[in-house]
Amino acid sequence: MAAVVAHSHYSFGLRTGVSNNLCYFDEQTVIFPCGNNLVRYNIDHRWQRFIPGSEKSQGMYAMAMSTNHRYLAVSERVEKGAITVYDLHHEQSRRRKVLTGGELPVQEFVCLAFSPDSKFLIGQSGGPDWTLFYWMWEKQKVLATVKTCSFTNNIYKVSFSPHDNTHICVTGNGVFKLYRYAEGTLKQCNFPKLESLNILSHAWMSEERVIAGTDTGRLLVFESGDMRWEMNVGSKTSQEVDRREKNASNEESELPPILPRVTAIAAYSKGFVCSAGPGAVCLFEKTEDKDNYRKTREIWIPPDPYSNEPRQAQQQEITGLCISPSEEGLCACTDHGQLYSIPLASAEISKGEQAHFEFLSQSFHSKAITGMSVCIRKPLIATCSLDHSVRIWNYETNVLELRKEFQEESHSVALHPSGLYILVGFTDKLRLMNLLIDDIRPFKELTVRGCRECAFSHGGHMFAAVNGNIIHIYSSTTFDNLLNLKGHNGKVRSVVWSMDDSRLVSCGMDGAVYEWNTLSSKRESESVLKSCSYNSVAISADGKTIFAVGTDRTLKEIQDCQVLREMCADEVTYTAITMTRSGRAIFSGTSSGTIRVIKYPIPIHKEWTEYQGHSCAVTKMAVTFDDQYLLSVSEDGCLFIWKIIDKEGRGLKRDKDVSYAEEILITKSDLEEKNQVMMELKTRVEELKMENEYQLRLKDMNYNDKIKELSEKLIHEIESLKTKNQVLKTDMEKQDMGHRELMVEANERHMKEQQDFESTSNQRLMLEYEKYHELQLKSQRMQEDYEHQLQAMEQSKFQALDDLTFSYEARLHEKELVLSQCQEESQRQVREFEETKKQIEEDSDLEIQSIRLKYEKAIREEKELTQCLKGETGIMKKKFSSLHREIEARNLEIDRHKEELQKMQSVIRSLEKDINTLKKEIQERDETIQDKEKRIYELKKKNQELEKFKFVLDYKIKELKKQIEPRENDIKEMREVITEMEAELEQFHKKKTQLDLSCSELKLKLKATEKEMSKGLKRVKDMESLVHRFKTDLHHCVSFIQDPKKLKDSIRELYERYVQQSDVVSQHILSHHDSALPH
Repeated sequence: MAAVVAHSHYSFGLRTGVSNNLCYFDEQTVIFPCGNNLVRYNIDHRWQRFIPGSEKSQGMYAMAMSTNHRYLAVSERVEKGAITVYDLHHEQSRRRKVLTGGELPVQEFVCLAFSPDSKFLIGQSGGPDWTLFYWMWEKQKVLATVKTCSFTNNIYKVSFSPHDNTHICVTGNGVFKLYRYAEGTLKQCNFPKLESLNILSHAWMSEERVIAGTDTGRLLVFESGDMRWEMNVGSKTSQEVDRREKNASNEESELPPILPRVTAIAAYSKGFVCSAGPGAVCLFEKTEDKDNYRKTREIWIPPDPYSNEPRQAQQQEITGLCISPSEEGLCACTDHGQLYSIPLASAEISKGEQAHFEFLSQSFHSKAITGMSVCIRKPLIATCSLDHSVRIWNYETNVLELRKEFQEESHSVALHPSGLYILVGFTDKLRLMNLLIDDIRPFKELTVRGCRECAFSHGGHMFAAVNGNIIHIYSSTTFDNLLNLKGHNGKVRSVVWSMDDSRLVSCGMDGAVYEWNTLSSKRESESVLKSCSYNSVAISADGKTIFAVGTDRTLKEIQDCQVLREMCADEVTYTAITMTRSGRAIFSGTSSGTIRVIKYPIPIHKEWTEYQGHSCAVTKMAVTFDDQYLLSVSEDGCLFIWKIIDKEGRGLKRDKDVSYAEEILITKSDLEEKNQVMMELKTRVEELKMENEYQLRLKDMNYNDKIKELSEKLIHEIESLKTKNQVLKTDMEKQDMGHRELMVEANERHMKEQQDFESTSNQRLMLEYEKYHELQLKSQRMQEDYEHQLQAMEQSKFQALDDLTFSYEARLHEKELVLSQCQEESQRQVREFEETKKQIEEDSDLEIQSIRLKYEKAIREEKELTQCLKGETGIMKKKFSSLHREIEARNLEIDRHKEELQKMQSVIRSLEKDINTLKKEIQERDETIQDKEKRIYELKKKNQELEKFKFVLDYKIKELKKQIEPRENDIKEMREVITEMEAELEQFHKKKTQLDLSCSELKLKLKATEKEMSKGLKRVKDMESLVHRFKTDLHHCVSFIQDPKKLKDSIRELYERYVQQSDVVSQHILSHHDSALPH
C-alpha cells in the first residue's frame, strides 16, 4: 500500500504583520504570505503555487523582491533571525541561501531590500540593537553593519537607491538617514533633526530624491538628504470620510477623528501612489516643472454590501502597495487581511467618477476561524469566524460562493449533507439557516447558548449541538429535542458521528472520551484520563476505533475502552484530528500550525510526514466525502485545501463516482420577483428593438437622398473638370516648346562659364598651395625652438625638486635621532618601575603577615564570644520568625529592584554603545580634518614655488611674444586673402546649385505634361472604341428595319446599354469637333 501524501492545492487568506507582504512576480502573478507559506497567485487563471516556510519557524517578519524579479528574500525567526533567499525561476522555487547575523544576537529582521543589480541585500534587525546588515548574499558575506537608531525608536523601512548599490535610505520613528557604503563601512551622509516625526514609509523617486510619509498624513520630499518641501495628503480624504460618515447614519455618538497615516508608498514612471488614511489611496503625478507633484486621483476601498456596517470596510488600514512591472495594475493589502486590485488605466481614465478597488481574488476572514464543516452532496465548505461572518466556499472551483455577517460572533458551524441548510452556533442562540442562491437566511432559532460544537448526522436527519458539558440531539425535520447526553464534567470540545449515525463520540476538557448510543442515549464505552484535556476526536469508518488528541501531546488509539497505542507529538500539541474514509491515513493539526500525515495502522516507532501550513494553531480539520481533499483552518484566519495523493502522485481511489448535486434553494417571493423583473426586461427589449428598427429605416431614407444629391453634384463637377483639362493641355504644349528653347540656351551658357571658372580657380589654387607650403615650414621651425626652451625649463624644475628632497631627508634623519632618544628614555623608566614594584611587593608581604596574626587573635576572642551567645539564641529565634517575614518582603522588593537594575543596565549598555560609535565618528572626523590641514599646508607651499616659477615663465613668454608678433601679422594677412578667395568660391558654388535646381524643375514639369498627354490619348482611344461599338450595334438594329417588333426590342436594348453615357459621348464629340475647327 503506497504512503499517503498531502499536497498544497489552494488557500484562502493573507498573513498580516509581515513587512512588504505583497509583491508582483510578473504581470499576471503576485506573491503574498498565507499561513507559514508563500503563495504565487496567477490573477488571470486563478491557480496557486506554494513556497513552504522554514521548519520550526516562530514567525515571518518581512519580504523583499529583487529588481529583476528572480529572487525573493523572506525574514523568519527559527532559533534566531534568518533570511532565506528563493530562486523564483526554478520550478520548485528552490532555496538558494540562508543569511544570519553571524555572531551578533539577532532575534529578527524587520525589513529587507535588494540592490538595483540584485547582488546585494540589506536587512534591518529589530530592537534593542537596531543594526543594519549589508550582505553580498550569494557569498553569504556580511560586508558592513551599522546601528541605525537608539532602542527607543523603531525602524519601519530600508531601501537601496534605484541607481546606486552603495546608497541606502533608512526611515522610522524620528529617523531619516542616508548611508553610503565605502571602504567596508556604512557612513551616514545626512544629519537631519526629525525627532518629532514618525516616518512610516518612503520611496525613491530619482537618484537623489526620496518621498517619505508620516503617521500624521504628511508627505516629505528630500533632495540629497535635505527636506525641500512637504504637503498633506489628508486635506481632501479626511473631509470626504467625515462627510460620508455624517450622511451614512444619524448616530448620536460619533467616532473620534482618525489622522490619515501614510503607511505605504510605491513609485512609478508618472509619479507615485500612497495610502491616505483608512481605505484610501492617492495618485500623484509629476507637474510640468518635474520638481513638484499634484494629486490626480483618489481610489477607495468600496463599502461591503454583505456587512452589517458597510462603512466598516472603508476603515481598513492599507499596509502595502505594489505596481505591476508594466505599470498597468495596482494591488493593495490591508490590516484586515484583504487583497484588492485596480487597473491603473481605469483609475486614470475615470477622472470624473470616484474610483474603487476590487477584490484581487476573494474576500477572506480577518480573524480566527472557529468552525468548519464540509458537505457530502456538493463541493462546499462552511466556515465561521470571530469576525462575525459565515462563508461558503467551493473547493472544486476555488471561489467564495456566499458570505454574510451577523451581529454576534459565530463559534461553530455545520453543513447539512444536502448542502441546502447550515447550522451556526452563536453566543445567544443556535440558528438553522437556508443557503439560498445569493443569501444565507435564518428560518429557525434554538435556545442553545454558547454552542461551541455542532454537527449534522451523515443522513442529515439529526444534528448534535453542545451547550457546555451537555450534548443535545435534535431532529432536522421537526426540530424536537430527541436526546440530552449528560456525563462530561468539563466543556465538550469535539463531537463526531459514526458512519451509520447509530453512535456519537465526544471528548472534553475533563479528559473523558465517551461513545454514545444515539437511540437509547446510553454510554457504550468510555476512556478517562484526567491529566489530559482533549481537543479533538475522530472515528474510523467501521466505527470500532476512536482517535483522540489533547494537551498531553499524544495521539491515542482507543478501542473497547482501552488505549491500544499512543504516539508522542514531541515539542508540539495536537489540536485537531481527522481520518480518511478509506482508513489509510490519519491527519493531525498541531499548535504550531503544521499538518502531520500518519499512516494507519499507527506504526510502533514515531513516524509521520510533516507539512508547513498555518502560522497559528490549527482549530479544525476535515476530509471530503470522496477522500480527495483535506481541509484545515486555523487561528490565523486562513483556510487551506490539501490534495490527498499517494507518493506516485495519484489521487486516492474513490468507492464510486458520485456526481455533485446542482440544485439550489430560492424562496417563492424571490422567484416571483425575478420572473417579474425578467418580464419587464423582455418587454423593454422588444420596445427598444422596434424603436431601433424605426430609427434605422429613417436613417436609410436620409442616406439614400444624400447619395442621390452627391452623385448628381459629382457628375457636374466631372464635366467641368474635363473642359478645364482640355484648355490646360493646349497651354502645356505651348509652354513645353518655350522651355525647350530656354534649356538649350542655358546649357550652352552654363558650359562656357564653367570652363572659364575652372581654369581661373586652378591657377589661384596653385598659388595658394605654394604660400601654404612656405608657412608650414616656418611653423615647424618655430615649434622646434619652443620644444628646446621647454626641455630647459623641465631640467631646472627637476633640479629644484632634488634640492627639496635632500633638505627634507636631512630633517627626517634628525627626527629619527630624537625618536631613538625617546625610546631609550622609556626603557629606563620601565626598569625604574620594575624596581619600585619589587619593593612594594616585599612591603605588602610583611604587612599581610602582621594582619594574619592580628585576625587569628580576633578569631579566638570570637569563639569565646560564641559560647556566650548560644544562650541568647533561643531568644533570637523568636525574633527571627518575625524578621523572616520582613526579609521575604524585602527580598521581593530586592528582586523588583534587580529587574529595574537589569533594565537600566541594558539601557546603559546601549547608551555606551551609542557613545562609542559617536566617539569613533568624532575621531574619524578629527583625522580627516588633520589630513586636510596637512594637505592644505603642502598645497600652499607648492603654490608659492609655482608662483616663482610662473614669474620666470611670464618673462620668457613676453620675450617670445615680441619675436612672434611680426610673424603673426603676416599669417593674419595671408588668412584674410584665403577667406576672400573662399567667399568667391562659395558664390560660384551657389550659382551652380541654382542652375541645377532650375534644370531639375524643368525636367519634372516635362514629365508631368507627358503623363497628361498619354492619359488624354487613352481617353480618345476609349471614346473611339465606344463610338465604333455603337455604330456596329446601330447597323445591327437597321437589319431589322422590316420587322418593327424586333427593331423596337433592339432599339430598347441599345438605349439601355448607351443612354447613361450619352451625355459623355455628346460632350466628347463636341469637344473633338471644336478642336478640329481651324483657330
